[in-house]
Amino acid sequence: MKKLIYITLLIFSVTNISGQELKKEYQKFIQVFIDNVKGDKKEEIAKIISYPLKRDTPIPSIKNKAEFIKRYSEIFDAALKKEITSSKADKDWTEMGWRGIMLNQGTIWFDEEGSLISINYQSKFESDLKNKLIGSEKTKVHASISKFKEPVYVLETSKFRIRIDDLGNNNFRYASWSIKQKMTEKPDLIITNGKWVQDGTGGNHYIEFKKGNYVYVCYIIVLGEKNSPPARLVITQNGKEILNQDAKIVPR
Repeated sequence: MKKLIYITLLIFSVTNISGQELKKEYQKFIQVFIDNVKGDKKEEIAKIISYPLKRDTPIPSIKNKAEFIKRYSEIFDAALKKEITSSKADKDWTEMGWRGIMLNQGTIWFDEEGSLISINYQSKFESDLKNKLIGSEKTKVHASISKFKEPVYVLETSKFRIRIDDLGNNNFRYASWSIKQKMTEKPDLIITNGKWVQDGTGGNHYIEFKKGNYVYVCYIIVLGEKNSPPARLVITQNGKEILNQDAKIVPR
């Protein structure tokens, strides 16, 4: 679930971070959550979700309370419910500073206001759905780029449509078209061997691609300034910037 982890800002290098013992006021809303999961009170759980609730690409995010209630059982299977309901608010939940409050090694994340901000768990249903959606997506792109392990991003700038796929083994592929073209058409440019780079601890990251004297960098801005775009494309030639365009991330 690598992409979900980075896009949602909610999984970090927790093994290198010293957590703090959970404060009593935080234990209270954590215990309420545990009790609600025990009782399958999905309507109550839906009230504390920070939407959209991201799921692993290409599974669609959960946009609102009604959708969460409908999809509750797709996420909260027996294994996840057991991990939550067997947890102790004062022992298994840890305060991680500004990052929030996590269960165990980051299965569930809350913010300090009591909102559930991430579920980093994939049920068998979601795993099967993900594989089905990936198979379907492979039929909707040009044959030259139809082989990949997982889709990552589709970005759109004012001039370009860019698709990034994970080919496996930390090898990412960049394909681009003019904005007027469709992904079923042959890409104008394909670059492989892209590298994913985490940029700080706030979830920001970029994927860098090199072709000859050109470097193509797709920045994903999770934590930025007030007017920061969701993404940005920067192209350099021989170290000199020749293009810098804001981009939006196209939802699936």
